[in-house]
Amino acid sequence: MNRLIQDLTHHVARFNCFKAMYPTSTPALSVLFDPAPTRMEAMIYDPVVCLVLQGHKETHIGDKCISFGAGDSLIVSHSVPVVAAVTEATRQRPYVALVLSIDLDAVRALYDEVGTISKPKPTADTLAAASTDPRLIDALSRLYYASEDPADAKALVPLYLREVYFRLLQADHGGMLRQMLWRESNESRVGRVIARLRRDYAKPMSVAELASDANMSVSGFYERFKSLTARSPLQFQKDLRLTEARRLLTREGQNVSTTAFTVGYESPTQFSREYSRKFGVSPRADMSKHLAA
Repeated sequence: MNRLIQDLTHHVARFNCFKAMYPTSTPALSVLFDPAPTRMEAMIYDPVVCLVLQGHKETHIGDKCISFGAGDSLIVSHSVPVVAAVTEATRQRPYVALVLSIDLDAVRALYDEVGTISKPKPTADTLAAASTDPRLIDALSRLYYASEDPADAKALVPLYLREVYFRLLQADHGGMLRQMLWRESNESRVGRVIARLRRDYAKPMSVAELASDANMSVSGFYERFKSLTARSPLQFQKDLRLTEARRLLTREGQNVSTTAFTVGYESPTQFSREYSRKFGVSPRADMSKHLAA
């Protein structure tokens, strides 16, 4: 295993081994711990790069399964609904990963430097995992260590972030990010619509309205949206509503009817039916289970 991976794992894992996402002083950078395998769970991935230091994880988008472990990195270019689980972790050797949120505007600022990069048969998937280039590991390592010192963070983090984005654009599995360098690419247009859906998920919307926002034909927009997210636009919106509803129920303790209306449902009965279909348990039972735990 890459020595940097070993050193990072040793340094990070000495702090804690409880299930949690721990922020660093760099707002976009966090450390993820999990001391045991988890069940498959529906969630939303936003644009990130996840460098696995120890353990193994499996993520499903549509019919595709992506499996990645220590030394691998996952690049996510668009917000997408997934089903994911940690598949390898123990208390002695927890699942540990560095997770960096990707600022797409900062990535696009590198267009002049990388706009001409050409990769043979690039991986251009919304989610793509591969063995991580040592130069990207090195850049992420320096970003993490700089985040621990206030003076280093102020002076060096902006430089290291720029380098990380540059390395992501060079990566064999960074093909979708390279396609998004151009603001008017179909991938970027769909990305802007996804951002709107993330922001206004509770509001009623039509596919025609969303296609107009993307400045694409309805058929072209629908096809590209589904190819990127493995969901139709309205299925995607439903996933956003139900995922947020689960957070409100299980973490905030909000009651079922209030939650249904908060996330955009007109009928609590319809909400409960669709929630049960997605999560395999009624919203009331899910809330009770999490509150008891």
